[in-house]
Amino acid sequence: MKLHISSLIAMKLGAIVLVFIGVWAATEVAVYGDNFITRLWARYTSYLDKTLRLLFMEGSSKTIVRWQLAVIFGVLAIHIALFPVPYWFLIIPAAIVGPAVWLAQERKKRIEKLEFQIDGFILALANSMKTVPGPAAALQAVVPILHNPTRQEIERVVKEMRVGNTLEQSLVNMSSRIGSRAMDSALSAVLIGLQVGGNLPVVLETTAATIREMNRLEGVVRTKTSEGRAQLWVLAVFPFAICGAFNAVQHGYFDVLQQSFVGYVVLTIACTFWLSALIVARKVLTVDI
Repeated sequence: MKLHISSLIAMKLGAIVLVFIGVWAATEVAVYGDNFITRLWARYTSYLDKTLRLLFMEGSSKTIVRWQLAVIFGVLAIHIALFPVPYWFLIIPAAIVGPAVWLAQERKKRIEKLEFQIDGFILALANSMKTVPGPAAALQAVVPILHNPTRQEIERVVKEMRVGNTLEQSLVNMSSRIGSRAMDSALSAVLIGLQVGGNLPVVLETTAATIREMNRLEGVVRTKTSEGRAQLWVLAVFPFAICGAFNAVQHGYFDVLQQSFVGYVVLTIACTFWLSALIVARKVLTVDI
């Protein structure tokens, strides 16, 4: 079957290609200058590269940006020249913010997994220090029995020590790299024990027990507040479901709110109350142990 492309579609595709080339050239010029776009571009690519390194993922920000531009211009080209793309106005914003949001979620999941493994790591280090002379050697000895992502972080600590860093400085770098309050507390106990001296294995065992108890309490709090979180989701979604149901029963039921100044005022007040309720409910459910 032959594919016939009308001259109008060919002209549209050609115009889109020219626009793409122009935007790309303008972007190149802006990136190599010193202006707001340059700083914003550098900040975005730096965030992507930094997050990829922290997640121990391969790839680079340039690859991500290329895919973003390809998706955006591809959707626009198909929508303008070939056929209407459903929800194209949602696909483009998703392509713009999607990678950053996904990397942030993966970063959050990694930190949660690290916090879940802290007590096991501290206890393993305490047991290793009972048999291995020297904290640095004890830390290297526990690497094979650790699980990712803790194993990846400790392997980086060991590599930093091999290139000249001290154990204390490597642990401080690990703490700043992870950015977790629970990990900061655990590593602070290790650092204080290394500087002050004393029976460090016993101190680490006590620290591991304390972290284990804090994790248990956090689990209890999550269980007790699960019903409240479910109600928060209902509060967030219910207005849209009600509006959709009323509009499905009687099409144009809410048109009066979009055709007058009073209607816009009512919508603004309703949205303000809805957002305020979500913020207050979220604040109530945020329990700090």
